[in-house]
Amino acid sequence: MIVLGIETSCDETSAAIVKDGQKVLSNEVASSLEFHKRYGGVIPEIASRIQLETITKITESAVKKARIKLKDIDLISVTNRPGLLGSLLVGISFAKSLSLALDRPLLGIDHVYSHFYANFLDSKRIELPFMALVVSGGHTSIFHVHDFNKIELLGETKDDACGEAFDKVAKILGLGYPGGPLIEKMAKLGNPKKIKLNCSGSRDDFNFSFSGIKTAILYLTRGRRISLKEKRDICASFQETVIDVLVRKTLAACRLKKSSRLLLGGGVVANNRLREKFILAQKSHKLDLYFPQKSLCMDNAAMVAGLGYQLFKKGYHSDLSLTVELN
Repeated sequence: MIVLGIETSCDETSAAIVKDGQKVLSNEVASSLEFHKRYGGVIPEIASRIQLETITKITESAVKKARIKLKDIDLISVTNRPGLLGSLLVGISFAKSLSLALDRPLLGIDHVYSHFYANFLDSKRIELPFMALVVSGGHTSIFHVHDFNKIELLGETKDDACGEAFDKVAKILGLGYPGGPLIEKMAKLGNPKKIKLNCSGSRDDFNFSFSGIKTAILYLTRGRRISLKEKRDICASFQETVIDVLVRKTLAACRLKKSSRLLLGGGVVANNRLREKFILAQKSHKLDLYFPQKSLCMDNAAMVAGLGYQLFKKGYHSDLSLTVELN
């Protein structure tokens, strides 16, 4: 079965062709990041305007690279939640038009769920059920996945998402945007034990809070000049503290559900230190641990197409009334 995936939830425009839910025939991604850097964050109006201008070319490129024709597509799978309103509307409108023109079924997909599905691409064999941690710029969530249509939310951030906290701390330190890669680079040269920080936040076992640690760094640096060495130590201490709480709460959820399989997904999972810490934890907790390829951690349409295939097989489909679901 050939599935066309469309992903436009934030600042990327992506189209992909995936066969039978696993084999990626093409995965084209265009980012408007360079247009947002000057503002220190994503500007929704800019993102949706560029997506409107590029989505046709991106889809044509994905079809061409997959060496198929439009008539070969069996299903059109598109992100319809959550994300930026204007961006989602671009992708949904385009997918609905193709569905109508090609007379092919349409299916709306949850962007967050598709992040952990990225682990299944390129023929990885993973058994159900499993635990999943999604860590991105907009979401930090722990799930117990019984099946692709039976997903239990165990915990989530109650304020800033993890990736959002990285961006805000980078801005406080004057590093630039996006913050994740910049903080990771600085942290390699810093002392992670130099500054005592805490972000356990929420009293709930599996919920997260990252606004407090961001504010602590704001107060720590406010009104004084910070040396390069101190910036490196702040980055290292911040990164280590955040990753430690992600590891601790996720492992606690695995123990609660007696799960021996853990899948990670989302843009922050491209962080090398996060991967190292989870791999260390895996050895002592006897976990089967899965990471997506780093290119599949970021927003992309291949994961949307793959999850669409699995849900379509279970009888799920949408119609031309499909619209945006922001939550």
